[in-house]
Amino acid sequence: MSIRHFLLLLCLVLVSVGGVATAEDATSHRVTSSNQQLVLTFRLGDSGEPQFDVTFRGRRQVSGACGLQFKDSPPLRDSLKVVRADQIKHDETYAVPVGKTSESRDEHHELAILLEETKGDRRQIRLLFRAFNDGIAFRYDIPEQPTLSDFVLTEELTQLTFQDSPEAHYLPLNSYTTPYEVYYKSAAVGDIPHDTLIGLPTLFEYPAANEEQAWLAVTEASLHDWAGMYLRPVEGRSGTFSASLSPLPGRDDGARVIGHAPHASPWRILMIADNPGRLLESNIVFNLNEPCAIADTSWIQPGKTTFPWWNGYVLEGVDFEAGLNTATHKHYIDFCAKHGIEYHSLDGTDTAWYGGPIIPNGPTDITTALPEIDLPFLLAHAKKKGVRLRLWMHWKALQAQMDEALPLYEKWGIEGIMVDFMDRDDQEMVAFYHEVAEKAAKHHLTVTWHGAYKPTGMERTWPNVMNYEAALNQEYNKWSEVGTPPEHNLNVAFIRALAGPVDYHQGGMRYVLPEDFKPRNLAPMVQGRPGHQMAMYIIYQNHLPMLVDYPAAYKKWWYHPDRISDIPTSWDETRVLHAEFGKCLVMARRKGDVWYLAGMTSTEPRKLEIPLDFCTSEILYRNECADLPEIPVDSMRFEGGGHYRNLPLRLELPAGGGFVTRLKPYMEPEQ
Repeated sequence: MSIRHFLLLLCLVLVSVGGVATAEDATSHRVTSSNQQLVLTFRLGDSGEPQFDVTFRGRRQVSGACGLQFKDSPPLRDSLKVVRADQIKHDETYAVPVGKTSESRDEHHELAILLEETKGDRRQIRLLFRAFNDGIAFRYDIPEQPTLSDFVLTEELTQLTFQDSPEAHYLPLNSYTTPYEVYYKSAAVGDIPHDTLIGLPTLFEYPAANEEQAWLAVTEASLHDWAGMYLRPVEGRSGTFSASLSPLPGRDDGARVIGHAPHASPWRILMIADNPGRLLESNIVFNLNEPCAIADTSWIQPGKTTFPWWNGYVLEGVDFEAGLNTATHKHYIDFCAKHGIEYHSLDGTDTAWYGGPIIPNGPTDITTALPEIDLPFLLAHAKKKGVRLRLWMHWKALQAQMDEALPLYEKWGIEGIMVDFMDRDDQEMVAFYHEVAEKAAKHHLTVTWHGAYKPTGMERTWPNVMNYEAALNQEYNKWSEVGTPPEHNLNVAFIRALAGPVDYHQGGMRYVLPEDFKPRNLAPMVQGRPGHQMAMYIIYQNHLPMLVDYPAAYKKWWYHPDRISDIPTSWDETRVLHAEFGKCLVMARRKGDVWYLAGMTSTEPRKLEIPLDFCTSEILYRNECADLPEIPVDSMRFEGGGHYRNLPLRLELPAGGGFVTRLKPYMEPEQ
């Protein structure tokens, strides 16, 4: 991180004389965002229970209660008093090596409340609350103390009560063992069955009041040495949800977290705005993580990658047998070199590139390739062509050989690894993620997580972590009768993307609308028109997006892979220009002086008029591809030319449609 990009302003403001506020001299404490629109008020209930209210523009949105349950101990929740309350103002702007913005501003006001039991062991707990302009965050901080040293946490007693019966857009999961690959549901908070396990992020849509509406999302940040958090509706209390932590495997004592004080929980986040698009612009999850731990990040290069597994290793127009072999991968490397695609992935079919079944993981050796794959030749050929290789692997195979394999991959010149099938976020698995990220960084390797839990911002600390799956994505078009219809694609964009990067198996070339969709394992279909699919390269924050189809599939439009390869994968600025939840989303992302606009619609057509006043140049060169109602489902309109900034962008998008527009300052006609 360059020091010239690092600006820090930090001042301490004590909320009471001497910096101390006790239960006797203060009944409540308040922290307010710098724009004055968000206010958190802390208080102790009648039983000494920590409670808080959050208001947005004067309207109470959510109330909360805090506490922790330790094994063989009463809850650390009741009969508490305030020992000390301090406030901190923080304003910092720092460089982002890879992200949706090239800089991030972390401006917040923090309220730290130290609490102590008034009886019993007089255990202490510190609650930290932060008020940002785009949300509220809080965490538990367990201080070092004689009465609470080594501990086994059996549950977090956080509860959230949502006012005014908002509608929840949520992910219902079957268990804590999950890759988050489920369809979203929507229901009023009081209508969600009480036995539902809800994955994060969850989005709450409030009813309008005085022509103003609020949107609130719940997620977490800085998940480290703790267990992943979920929500459960509380039976008999409409609109109230309790936190639920992922249990440690193989234990019968209900353990969620095993630790030693001092110890801190992840941040619990309430993102709040008047429009769902404003939430997507937020960097709050990123800001709540520890700073970058890699001194030199210049080797971390986002880009695009092929991924033959998705299309089933289908090839056309070749004079060799396609499959998991040297000739097929050489063919892909040549395709990448021709079209400016930075990376090619060695993955597998039912068998991994290193031998053995993809699942379940068996005895394998991830330091050698199958006999059918001449890996030294492929490495040399890729280097000659200016393409680097990435390697897929089962997490158990990596766990068994991590210290042997990672330095070898660095020696080979491998760009990075995709780690798959973890399907857990208990404390042990969370530790595995951090171990892999740190050791991969030591050996100049990037990491993509598949079969993964949601992002919680570790990519700020470890920017070599490029991507996460954690969503039902376009691989489901291979086997699911429903697949990924346009509505689901938009749900992922509006909800899942709030947590961070999304890997979605992009670049399929056989376009159909939902009524014509049929799953198939080889050369699958994708749902939505070409513009809808191409828009995903901009709509989804994705620093290593795929081109999943086989090279010949792109020949229908010889320019299609080039147009995709021209789209950046890390950005200087992100804006949401139009947001109708579940119906239509239009985003603009800037790289240098060029803006890339993209839009996606559901199965309802949309007429759009997008102002361009965010552009700084009065005259622009516009290069656009868009779906149109009057042309076939698998076709797009392409056009370009001069465009004045004061003229809005006008589009008529059909069902399942989309567009991509590139705007750059007009200097001279492009050749």
